[in-house]
Amino acid sequence: MNGATTSWSVLGVVVQVMLVIAGAPVLVALMRQVRARLEGRVGAGLGQPWRDLRKQLRKESIAPDGSTMVFAAAPAVALSSMVLIVCAAPFITTTSPLDGVADLFAVVSLLLVASIALALAGLDTGSAFGGMGSSRTVTVAALAEPTLLVAGFALSVQVGSSNLASLVEHGQRVPGTILSPASLLAAVALWIVVVAEAGRLPVDNPSTHLELTMIHEATILEYAGPDLAMVELGSAMRLAVLLGLWGNLFLPWGVATTAGPGTLALGAIVFVVKVAALGAVLAASEVFMAKWRLFRVPELLAGSFLFSVLAVSSSFFLS
Repeated sequence: MNGATTSWSVLGVVVQVMLVIAGAPVLVALMRQVRARLEGRVGAGLGQPWRDLRKQLRKESIAPDGSTMVFAAAPAVALSSMVLIVCAAPFITTTSPLDGVADLFAVVSLLLVASIALALAGLDTGSAFGGMGSSRTVTVAALAEPTLLVAGFALSVQVGSSNLASLVEHGQRVPGTILSPASLLAAVALWIVVVAEAGRLPVDNPSTHLELTMIHEATILEYAGPDLAMVELGSAMRLAVLLGLWGNLFLPWGVATTAGPGTLALGAIVFVVKVAALGAVLAASEVFMAKWRLFRVPELLAGSFLFSVLAVSSSFFLS
């Protein structure tokens, strides 16, 4: 890369980090707004999550008696993991200077780090709700992560690399591979995992707070103030990251493959449209869906794992 190209590549990383941090709470608000409109309600508006974060930042952080550094550090670890993924992954451009570390399996590992950090924090509180939420979080992660890895392997077989930028550029160069049986099966498997990892219906209900069926909310019930703001922002970024990865892997068009002001602007606009559309579809589907009982969630994730295994088989035998 020459100097100008490197500068635009660095700017691309900065833009996508700022875009995801600023837009993730708006994505959550958009999904709530879609659900509210379909249910005949007005909704709180697109700025409500940012108003909630501002309110939490003004409060005092409170830690339960007996909690350790694990509880205090978990919000920063979870949020940092999401920021690292946003820095490395090709959301608006594939010409990132961090392209060498933008590996699909590294991203899956960082997602797992964030889940484990919050699960340990839930256990560290010593409360019944925290332990219950941690147990359920680890159960879902243990079932979802293998699907992510196997489905990622199915995609990487077609390209000969697990680098995310290579996967996106290959999809743009050879669009026929997007419609191959391996890609379609991997898309179904990864969509189910996105729903589970993001804590959405039917796996978890993000709008509940005090019922025995909750998963994510139980692990973070003891957080308050700036710590809760970090957890909520990290959770919103996780949703945007998962939808962005799914959108760019299976709808790769619009992602900038050259560094320049025009391509970066187009990549940013297309990324926002993709994530907003996928979020709206997910929110609309939740209106017609109830939360499943916990013992049925493994059945759903086992189905997604089966799709990912079939995707690997297809990538070898039908390519």
